[in-house]
Amino acid sequence: MTVRDVTAGSASADDRWRGVAAEDIEELDHATGIKLQERSRRLLRSLVRPHAWPAGLALLLMVCESAAQLAGPLLIAAAIDAGIPAAVDGRFTPLALCVVGYLLATLASAGLKYLFLRLSTRIGQDLLLDLRHRVFRHVQRLSVSFHEKYTSGKVISRLTSDLESIDELIQDGLEDLLSSLLVLIGVCGILTVLDAPLGLLVIVGMVPLVVVTRWYYRASQRTYRGTRGAIAKIIVQYVETMNGVNAVQAFRRAPRNEAIMADLNDEYREANRVALNLVATYTQVVRLVGNLTLALVLLIGAWRVVDGGLELGVLTAFTLYLRRVYDPLEDLAMFANSYTSAAAALEKISGLLQEEPELREPERPLPLPPRDARTGRSIRLRGTQFRYRPQTPVVLHRLDLHVPAGQTLALVGATGAGKSTLAKLIARFYDPTEGAVLLDGVDLRSVADADLRRELVTVTQENFLFAGSVADNIGLGRPGASRADIVRAATAVGAHGFIEALPAGYDTDVRKRGGRLSAGQRQLVAFARALLADPSVLVLDEATSSLDAPTERAVQAALESVLTDRTAVIIAHRLSTVLIADRVLVVDSGRVVEDGSPAELIDAGGEFAGLHRSWLQSLA
Repeated sequence: MTVRDVTAGSASADDRWRGVAAEDIEELDHATGIKLQERSRRLLRSLVRPHAWPAGLALLLMVCESAAQLAGPLLIAAAIDAGIPAAVDGRFTPLALCVVGYLLATLASAGLKYLFLRLSTRIGQDLLLDLRHRVFRHVQRLSVSFHEKYTSGKVISRLTSDLESIDELIQDGLEDLLSSLLVLIGVCGILTVLDAPLGLLVIVGMVPLVVVTRWYYRASQRTYRGTRGAIAKIIVQYVETMNGVNAVQAFRRAPRNEAIMADLNDEYREANRVALNLVATYTQVVRLVGNLTLALVLLIGAWRVVDGGLELGVLTAFTLYLRRVYDPLEDLAMFANSYTSAAAALEKISGLLQEEPELREPERPLPLPPRDARTGRSIRLRGTQFRYRPQTPVVLHRLDLHVPAGQTLALVGATGAGKSTLAKLIARFYDPTEGAVLLDGVDLRSVADADLRRELVTVTQENFLFAGSVADNIGLGRPGASRADIVRAATAVGAHGFIEALPAGYDTDVRKRGGRLSAGQRQLVAFARALLADPSVLVLDEATSSLDAPTERAVQAALESVLTDRTAVIIAHRLSTVLIADRVLVVDSGRVVEDGSPAELIDAGGEFAGLHRSWLQSLA
């Protein structure tokens, strides 16, 4: 069974990587090929524009280098037709001048080529650095909704294999292109001047090459779009496998992953085979036409030399130049090979850069009112409704909700009820499809993102930690915080003890994704980070789910002080966490079905009371 067969037969989570692969060719853009190319050209122009003057100088150096290179056969012709006969007559000056001129042309060509390579390499690396920074900076700006549909593997593909294709084009392809075109134009001009009939023969012989070159360009362009898409699929699958390696080993997923990767590798191999066959066909046609033309030139030229209508030196120069006509055409084939691969990569990168954040910064942001240090800020949802896509069902139905400043609100409900969606709207990871979310009376869409992130902090179940020290990860809450502030925050949430027990204390490297710490320890570090940020609103999304009983008791005590003087929204399945809230909302199918204090809802005997009874029974 092939990967394509699996796609046709199932759309299960087991094969969800395929949904990414299917859209990869168009790269989130359903525009035509011409529009894709125009988008790529706009990106390329914006990259090259800052380097216009250095690029112009590099072009001038290449023109001079090509001129020095093309002077060689002319000097050889002069030596044969004038220098050698003069030397036979005892006059060696003409021959010496030809030899010295040839040496100077060779040295000039080498020196100019060296300067060109130095300058073009610097321009190329600056351009790639600019592009790499653009992609990385842009991806970080994009909304959460984008990252949920665009896998990290595809982003890595844009920053690795696609940029490598562009790097290959800049470092080698452009040099080959400029050199080949200049030599080709120069040689055709010189051949026509040296002998018009033979020059015309060479130009006529190039007509079929123009036709086959156009065919090759179009065919390879389609082919290399396929290779870029195929390698992106491989990277996506590889990244997913490595990120989920624990699940792979625990559930013996390795054979299934190997089968998927084998099919993807076959697809990539086939795409490359087609591309290489195109190159082989093109280069062989170029060589065949070149050799036939050279044979005709030698045949006609030799006959004219014997007849006295052509000098031997001119024929010699003609054959030397003729070889330089068809060699550049093969170089152009190699350039077209690099160019089409890089063009496909640039289309994908330009598609990524064209994506706009769904959550836009306001053009004229409104300032928030002064914060009350004793209560935090109020939250209000006014006619708020939300669906993830226009064609998808409503996940949060029209809701009017007021959370007074300083109140701790708990959201309770079954998985998929809409609790996390509500929290994401409050944190402005999404904007409501209808209505508004207000912070102290100001619509979140009118608040500058930097101001909002200072006022509102979210602690999630994942609690991502970056490679680096424990202190660095806590310090993310407030860049520039002193070590004493970091220690106080850790102490307040009960993390100081285990941090001090680490090999280097607060300077211990937590390693990739915080792998050196347990799940509970990572959550405590995340609490300390949030406390250090000192937000007016704190959102806890299943933030205590990974804590064991002793750690949970310590955190419960710490939470009461952490939640003091701020508004808080808590999503939790553990009733021990919910019971510290001032108010509880029970959410079911995107609607609030119960609202009141924990004690009131328990006395009411509704859904929350049932959850409370089940929790008490679990403790017995």
